[in-house]
Amino acid sequence: MKNKSNLLLLSVLLGGLLFTFLFWKERLAINLLIYSIYLLAITFINPDVVKSTKLKIYGLAHLLAAVLVVINNSDLSLATYYISLLLFIGFGHQQQIRTIFTAFLAAILQMVTVPFNAIKQLSQISIGNVSLKPFFRLIKYLFIPIIIVTLFSCLYAAASSVFAHYAETILTNIGNFLDNVLHFFFKDLSFERIMHFCFGLVLTGGLLLAFFDKSLEKAELKGKEQLVRIRRSIGQKTIWYNIAETFTGNLLTRKMALKTEYIVGIISFAALNLLLLMLNAIDITTLWFGYEPSGNFSGELHQGTNSLIFSIIMAMAVILYYFRGNLNFYHKSKTLRALAYAWMIQNFILIISVLIRDGYYIEFHGLTHKRIGVLVFATLCIIGLATVYVKVAKQKTIFYLFKVNGNIWFALLLTFTLINWDVLIVKYNLNHVDAVSIDPYYLTSLSEKTLPILDKNRSKIHPSTNNDSEIAKVYRPEEDLMRKLDQRIGYFKERYEQESWLSWNLQDWNTAKYFGVNK
Repeated sequence: MKNKSNLLLLSVLLGGLLFTFLFWKERLAINLLIYSIYLLAITFINPDVVKSTKLKIYGLAHLLAAVLVVINNSDLSLATYYISLLLFIGFGHQQQIRTIFTAFLAAILQMVTVPFNAIKQLSQISIGNVSLKPFFRLIKYLFIPIIIVTLFSCLYAAASSVFAHYAETILTNIGNFLDNVLHFFFKDLSFERIMHFCFGLVLTGGLLLAFFDKSLEKAELKGKEQLVRIRRSIGQKTIWYNIAETFTGNLLTRKMALKTEYIVGIISFAALNLLLLMLNAIDITTLWFGYEPSGNFSGELHQGTNSLIFSIIMAMAVILYYFRGNLNFYHKSKTLRALAYAWMIQNFILIISVLIRDGYYIEFHGLTHKRIGVLVFATLCIIGLATVYVKVAKQKTIFYLFKVNGNIWFALLLTFTLINWDVLIVKYNLNHVDAVSIDPYYLTSLSEKTLPILDKNRSKIHPSTNNDSEIAKVYRPEEDLMRKLDQRIGYFKERYEQESWLSWNLQDWNTAKYFGVNK
């Protein structure tokens, strides 16, 4: 047991050194892939980690996310990288967890509690016959007081400028003293580099050292995917019961409480179906066929899309409320189910209207991240409605919805990360410049990977006189656009020449190759 603990702590130390070597004053690129390979290798070598199929799947997913950072090097790829890493760590150390939300929370909890995990691991180390447990017990006693003193010092500094001045002076003197000590023994090291190493050490420890408390895992195991009928005693009340009792008074205490809820549900779904039928009829007749933009076209589409998205979320929430418990087993619930299914179908038609609105927006104003986001969100709503249908039809729990939708969302996140969105947006807009009222100020503000495409199509980058998009509101001369583009190209060349191989990524390499930049 001690040998295992010693090897794990040695891996954390090597991980901290690797971290400061890979990321000190470097951009996030191939260094993230190298760091991830190290974390994956240590995790799968660790004998305390069960090498289940689920862990291998999430390990491969994280490796794919790391590779996509090197290939696409976008903000989305970085976000996917961090999410996949936390999910891999969460499932790796608590493999009985079933939802990505709990795994994400478990990984965060593990990162926050890394000092306690490290002290627990270090206290098991002994040098010869000398145990280090008393020393780390003393550190454990001092750790929480230090955190409390630091917190209150920050609060007092915010409240008093004089206190803040003295606190800053003390911290500066301590920093200078430590920096001088380091320079005396190690001339090439700096205090900032030591702090960077410490951060890497803490981060690696949080990713590799398992949190010893399994209460979160045990709590999630109580979640069931299949609904069962609950026969409550008179004194047993759930949170839903207490909320409903606030609005219905003594109705719930009667024997006909379930029937009352059924009748209220029938009236609610019938009224909502009629209301949504009117809206869908208006959309089908005015939007689906023969639509011609007029007036504040952009504003109407933007406002309408936001309202419809919110209404779809509320629709699913209403369905989940009524089919949360014993109403699923009520012998007369067929009518209620039919009304709920009808409302789901109508909400699906509503999603089609959202897609058509967004399609018109793209047709007349081109692609942007927000418009692509609407398409993605509409896709998620379709998936959500499909899983809600399964929940009602198969009498599943809300826990089932979280589990299934979480896995689907993560798979879609990885899928969407495969696409280089900035390049797609620029290519689409410039290829349709004659038919689309593009926003050149938006296009020239996208990431540096689009610079070669913009440089090739300088003649197409000019302000549109009829552009009423949300970004381009003020006319600026075309020369400003070319000057901005030239400045960005010059900045890229200067930056790329100064970077080491640790910051290498495919997009920067292609851009540098186009402009003839060599390191």
